[in-house]
Amino acid sequence: MPANASPTAIEAYGYGPEGVERIDSATTDDLRRLGREFPKLWINVQGLADVQLIRSIGESFNLHDLALEDVFHTQQRPKSEVYPEHHFLVARIPLADHFPHTEQIALFVGTTFVICFQERPGDCFNGVRARLTDKRSRICNGSPGFLAYALLDSVIDSYFPVLERMGDELETLETAVLGGSSAQMMGRLHGAKRNVVEVRRTIWPHRELVNAILRDESAFFDERTAMYLRDCYDHVAQLMDIIEMDREFVSDLFDVHLSLINLRMNEIMKVLTMIATVFIPLGFIAGIYGMNFDPQVSPWNMPELKWVYGYPAALGLMAAVGAALVYYLYRKGWLTSRDAEPGSRRRRR
Repeated sequence: MPANASPTAIEAYGYGPEGVERIDSATTDDLRRLGREFPKLWINVQGLADVQLIRSIGESFNLHDLALEDVFHTQQRPKSEVYPEHHFLVARIPLADHFPHTEQIALFVGTTFVICFQERPGDCFNGVRARLTDKRSRICNGSPGFLAYALLDSVIDSYFPVLERMGDELETLETAVLGGSSAQMMGRLHGAKRNVVEVRRTIWPHRELVNAILRDESAFFDERTAMYLRDCYDHVAQLMDIIEMDREFVSDLFDVHLSLINLRMNEIMKVLTMIATVFIPLGFIAGIYGMNFDPQVSPWNMPELKWVYGYPAALGLMAAVGAALVYYLYRKGWLTSRDAEPGSRRRRR
């Protein structure tokens, strides 16, 4: 049993062309009765705390021991395994409140049943439940494999809102990057990159999962269901395209952030260089007149030191040299920035 497992509750549906019966808190007796009265069953087990109850369900439906062990080890990678009595699928559903963490969903698909094991209550199957209540729907009239496809398709589609929110966060981060640097910006960029990589690592195996179902040609998924699974595969491919764009977008934000830092550093260095350029000749002049020559010893030893206007003349010379340098730098265009602000490629949605 996984640590901090949620209490176990069973949601059961008996369904077929003649109608549907739903039991929210089913017992094993209810499952046996629904199995007698309806041609197909959907058993949705939420929470893995009651190990004995789960094992009794496994014995009742002849679930393979190895597959049942994978139910309790909730860090499984999405996968597809075919057993003689059933087809076993593992997928991962995103947790909206704990993004980018995910929850394991284990599906057992038999000839007359679909059993779903979830780590905790709450899922993305409300659309499937609504369709199941209509006895004219494809789910009611289709095989258990079609119900498994509908559940798997709901899991995959649940990633689209997650990626939409992640895209909004990246656009907000782009505005912050272009608005100015901060001490936390690099940490925020690394956090965004980590989230993108984590979601990509989660979504990528689902493509292999759907492809494996199609490749295995399982007896529990008929040709009609395979057609819908190919559409499900297209959805996973679309998710991967969005993830790749997001990953590239984060890399672009890193480049823009570093470019802005370098640009600001260059502006600072340019200002300091211009200040040094102006004051170097002034320091040279002041250094010359700071030498301790005695004009009384020789007429060549700075005779202007005895000139009544010598001090104002030295200051005037410094001012003239400084003004000439500033005018020269201005004419060269070095006092104004002519470089365009770096931007980033617009993100395609």
